Amino acid sequence: MENNKHRASSNILATNLGELELQAMEVLWGCPHLDARQIRERLQRTRQPSLSTVQSALERLYRKSFVDRIKQGHAYSYFVTVSRGALLARMLGEAIHLLHDGRMETILSSFVHVAADMDESSLDSLEEMIRNYRRTSGGNDGTPQEGKL
Repeated sequence: MENNKHRASSNILATNLGELELQAMEVLWGCPHLDARQIRERLQRTRQPSLSTVQSALERLYRKSFVDRIKQGHAYSYFVTVSRGALLARMLGEAIHLLHDGRMETILSSFVHVAADMDESSLDSLEEMIRNYRRTSGGNDGTPQEGKL
């Protein structure tokens, strides 16, 4: 089994997405079931990538299981298979696994620092999410449930 700490720095996280891949995901979150040409037209870029470049990015997303596709005529229609929140959770989970020092305080303080760096209301939101989670999860095993946080 490969240890994540020994991956090449350019691919340190399995969920690592390139800029074009992330932009394609953004397009598909907003409007699913588009083909590569339609996705290319909706990309918000100063310099438009070629159709083959967009197709390559979509192929990488397909191999990573972030999108699925359906053959329609001569082209594929793409749609995301992971929500924005689920993707963020996977990415955070991998980063935590890679950098975790064995202390839960390190992880928790990181969330607090990120929220504080955004703005004061983000800290308030974090506190509210914790209160809501405690109120709605009453007595479970502590495992976060989808949509609770």
